[in-house]
Amino acid sequence: MSFQVAYVPIGVGTFHLESAQAEFEKSIKMLSSLTEDGVYPEKMLLTIGDLDEFLDKINPDLIVLQNITFANAAYASEVLKRFSCPVLLWTLREPVIDGGRLRLNSLTGAYSAANAIKEFRGGEFEYVFGSPEEEEVISEIGAAIRAAKVKYQMNRLKMSAIGHTPQGFGFGRALDAELLKTFGVTLEAIEARELIDKAKAYSDEECQNDLEEAKQWMVGIDQTPEKNVKDFARLYKAYKEYVKENGIGAISSRCWPDFFTAFGTPVCSVLSILNALGVPASCEADVYGALSMYIGTELSGNAVFFGDPVSMDEKEGTITYWHCGMAACSLARKDTGACVGVHPNRKIGPAMDFGCEACEEVTVFRVGRKPDGTFRFFIAEGEALDKPKQFQGTSVVVKTKSGAKDVVYGSVKDGWEPHFVVIYKNVAAELEKLGHMIGVQVCRF
Repeated sequence: MSFQVAYVPIGVGTFHLESAQAEFEKSIKMLSSLTEDGVYPEKMLLTIGDLDEFLDKINPDLIVLQNITFANAAYASEVLKRFSCPVLLWTLREPVIDGGRLRLNSLTGAYSAANAIKEFRGGEFEYVFGSPEEEEVISEIGAAIRAAKVKYQMNRLKMSAIGHTPQGFGFGRALDAELLKTFGVTLEAIEARELIDKAKAYSDEECQNDLEEAKQWMVGIDQTPEKNVKDFARLYKAYKEYVKENGIGAISSRCWPDFFTAFGTPVCSVLSILNALGVPASCEADVYGALSMYIGTELSGNAVFFGDPVSMDEKEGTITYWHCGMAACSLARKDTGACVGVHPNRKIGPAMDFGCEACEEVTVFRVGRKPDGTFRFFIAEGEALDKPKQFQGTSVVVKTKSGAKDVVYGSVKDGWEPHFVVIYKNVAAELEKLGHMIGVQVCRF
């Protein structure tokens, strides 16, 4: 079944139906502009019988439950007993206030519906008040639809953990049952040596096309020793074929020390290109980091940056995020391109070595796991500044909407993991709604 958004306009026939019909038609037009996946009743659902008939025909992943007029709690209860998907409750603004008849009484109906939702669900639901033409209404409903679609996609996502986290990096380890229960994500695991052995078995000729493909992304790889270039091509082919053959949507990969000691060439640039090709790929085997990347990629339609917060400038209000050299090539500054260098610690290449491009609106994000085993979302809005590479490796400088010092102090004292993603779009509203939909704590900074 494909993703589906169901518009469910409930009401009764004793209010001003001409006004309600006008709002009904405008609501369908607005929702149709936001999604191609909507299903709509042919008429307003003004009786329980009409409601049941429509509900029999749908299989929704998000319900937009609108009080087209007042409706008692029986209407919402009928919806809730059938479906467990997220609900967005929408109250219409009274079209006219003139001392005469109350035309819709949608707001009172919303209280009845919300009371029923809390009784059935006991948790979060989305809510918006206003008419179909209002920008806030359009924005909020659009964000809810995009969040619900990511939830739907995660239920079909197969991730891979390639190798284990190094000692002291246990924050990135994940249990397959936890991922499936909370996010709907299937996790498979293989050893890094399996892909290393696969790479070693390729001949130079077998990898030539892959190498030429990779070179299209990279600036200066000709400065890398020939053996490392050939080994990089083997590794790139091994990862790419593994992802394709197994239907993998995102990966977390072990990197050091194995790829230096057992293979002699880092995996950094392989992950960089996979990210640019739309396969979210984290390093240091951080599964929740890879999941964060996947969510950010789906919401923004672009590759995201993955790295550590390594520097803060309180006066400038900025935090620098950095990693050894696996940022997506597509994020590189246009004046430099995706430059190739060596790993800053091991001094072996190829590893990416560039500053990331500027962006007026970004979102810093992390799927975090608390000590009690429950999950939470870190969300901070900001701007990626026009800055050159800050340190050897890949970096981006983010001016946070909240004070950088508050963000750093707050996230350190709250015990957040040291890996974050920088999403090249403001998707804070979508992330907050997604957190509500899957029942995790949302932490805005």
